[in-house]
Amino acid sequence: MKKFISLSLFISLFSINATFSQKENYASLLIPSALKEDANAVVRDNSIEITIEDVDAMTVLKKEVITVLNKLGDNYVSMSAHYDDDTKITELSATIYDAFGREIKKYKERDFLDVSAVSGGTLYSDSRVKYVDHTPVSYPYTVVFESEYKTSSTGFIPSWFPVESYFLSIEKSSYKLLNPKHFTIRKKEKNFHSYPIENTSTEFNVNYAIKNQKVVKYENNAPLSIDIMPYLLVGVNQFALKKIVGEATNWSEFGKWRYDYLKNGKDELSEAIKAKVRILVQGVTDPIEKAKIVYAFMQNKTRYISVQEGVGGWMPIPANEVDKVGYGDCKGLTNYTKTLLDAVGVKSHYAVIWAGAEQRDVDKDFFGMQGNHVILNIPNNGNDIWLECTSQTIPFGFLGDFTDDRNVLVMTPEGGIVKRTPAYKDETNLQEIKATIQLEKNGSLSASLNRVSNGIQYDDKSHYERFTEEELIKNYKSNVWDYNNNLEITAVNLLNDKEKVVFKEDIKMTVKSYASVNEQEYLFRVNVFNKNGFIPKRYRSRKLPLKISRGYKDDTSYEFKLPEGYALSTLPSEKVLSTQFGTYKVTFTKIDDTTFNYHKSMVIRAGVYPKEAYNDYRSFRKSIAKYENLRIAINQK
Repeated sequence: MKKFISLSLFISLFSINATFSQKENYASLLIPSALKEDANAVVRDNSIEITIEDVDAMTVLKKEVITVLNKLGDNYVSMSAHYDDDTKITELSATIYDAFGREIKKYKERDFLDVSAVSGGTLYSDSRVKYVDHTPVSYPYTVVFESEYKTSSTGFIPSWFPVESYFLSIEKSSYKLLNPKHFTIRKKEKNFHSYPIENTSTEFNVNYAIKNQKVVKYENNAPLSIDIMPYLLVGVNQFALKKIVGEATNWSEFGKWRYDYLKNGKDELSEAIKAKVRILVQGVTDPIEKAKIVYAFMQNKTRYISVQEGVGGWMPIPANEVDKVGYGDCKGLTNYTKTLLDAVGVKSHYAVIWAGAEQRDVDKDFFGMQGNHVILNIPNNGNDIWLECTSQTIPFGFLGDFTDDRNVLVMTPEGGIVKRTPAYKDETNLQEIKATIQLEKNGSLSASLNRVSNGIQYDDKSHYERFTEEELIKNYKSNVWDYNNNLEITAVNLLNDKEKVVFKEDIKMTVKSYASVNEQEYLFRVNVFNKNGFIPKRYRSRKLPLKISRGYKDDTSYEFKLPEGYALSTLPSEKVLSTQFGTYKVTFTKIDDTTFNYHKSMVIRAGVYPKEAYNDYRSFRKSIAKYENLRIAINQK
């Protein structure tokens, strides 16, 4: 039997080699087994070749060959190319192969779907994308995607990410930059240690390659992939965006050029709208109070459409156009708000940032086109105020987890400055719960609860006010307190205090059959409304550091009223856990024979810890989760 299998495999491989002897062989059987281990997909070849023909002329040629091993690997496939009036696609094709390397489908450029890259507005109609939407019918399969585009914008030179994701192995990846006119090239290597990267670059050309890189397996609570995996930043000191030429050697010079580039008539408003906002701030002398009024005006007048930084160009739509149509992307809305503030004499600055729940910095040591989002900076005597101009509801001066605690490029008339946005640290992200809980003889309970949320915990809940009553109740029952069966919400009152950036909830509710009741005792879980059962995944051999991205504090107090006919005997003793990752403390206080208080204080501290600390962190969270299920018993008098 074994001989028959071996012979069949030999015949299959022979057939494959014979069939494809004249061209590339993409049979998945030829992938080294070490590269398939734990992989969802394998990059067979990922090459990018960039030629800087002139200060305002660049050609980018890309080829990616990827074999998808299972359904999860579909996420690694992208067959799309953006273009606009500055970027022209000159070559585009995609070919799909089966497991044996036989061609299934070939897409030429005319077969690609061609759609707007932006929905919800017409201001960016020149930004388009061509793409293939392929649905696989079996695994493994291989995609060969090839593209070439020419652009006049050399201010943004594609970076190289040789290992793009977890559970993705690399057979071969290369990056080449040709620089025939010998422009000054800048480059920065990040996280290259521990990866088999070959560098054969010269003074004016860039050349890197990596081969046979095994999978990097994801581990929970690890740092960002960009902090672990290798990547290369490349830039030139002479560059152009949309045919506008610039030259810089540092962030200050680059920021000055971009500030001048952004203006170009983009900060013009009609005299009528200027007069309108000046009337709104009439009699107000404090610039911050003026800014609040203007910000509220902008929020009420405009809506946001999604166009990330870089798509649709890097220049905002003119302020007068945004005023006319009432919408814009982050660039347009930020520039519009800045122009409104200019009209009332309040200084502010356009600022570029890497946005997202995971905090990624603008690299302060490598100037150039970075970031995917724009916010507004208002200098305030060393206590800068930051405005998110894409939200109609966010409070003045509050950022939330989308843009907090990271480096940002601020563009001023004098030059670019790298600043840091506010950090919402640990106890700042405070949630306080106070509740009065009446236990019933039949095991049910009724409760009146007040919850107050600050910092990032405010950010997590402030959107509740936009829910319908049905959506709000469903959220409480299915998400917030899904561990309480038979929960019914009888009344809700929400207050979003944007001035103090505090979200308050007053809720009345019942839980049927909460306690277990028999003739001997009445048994119930004491942490009714803030149970934290998170236990980190176990790893026998942790490879990556531990990162706690968000610290917070929960302060919880319940006053329990016992059912008629029951009395307290003893209460649990104090529970205290104290570690480098945070603290956990629970205390019980007897008020009288029928009433007692439960109080919990839990603090989790953000930080990056060595991989050796992971097991201690897991033990800490495991102990908390166990105690969160604490039950006490009371007896009849």
